[in-house]
Amino acid sequence: MSEIVLYHNPRCSKSRAALELLQSRELAVSAVPYLEAPPDASALRELLGKLGLEARQLLRTGEEAYRELNLADPALDEDALIAAMAAHPKLIERPIAVCGERAVVGRPPERVLEILQ
Repeated sequence: MSEIVLYHNPRCSKSRAALELLQSRELAVSAVPYLEAPPDASALRELLGKLGLEARQLLRTGEEAYRELNLADPALDEDALIAAMAAHPKLIERPIAVCGERAVVGRPPERVLEILQ
């Protein structure tokens, strides 16, 4: 099995729980503190492809930046939403586990285990 990459926010309880779940199974996990090292637009597009999601589905709608940037506007296209997430990584839902060509959003944290199937 390939190494699992976990886009992780150590201040988030769900993210910490997902990391603990993976580590408890003695898996090779690389935790990426995505707020400190945010993915660029290209990496986000690749991640969305692996998740099988559109950009809007990966947005954290409760964040202040979501309101400030008016991201609820249905006229905004994928490029605009991806650019917003790249510029404001707090907008990216977390945690996200990636293994090879598969990825899953760990909400609830137990969903990260789907990456093992």
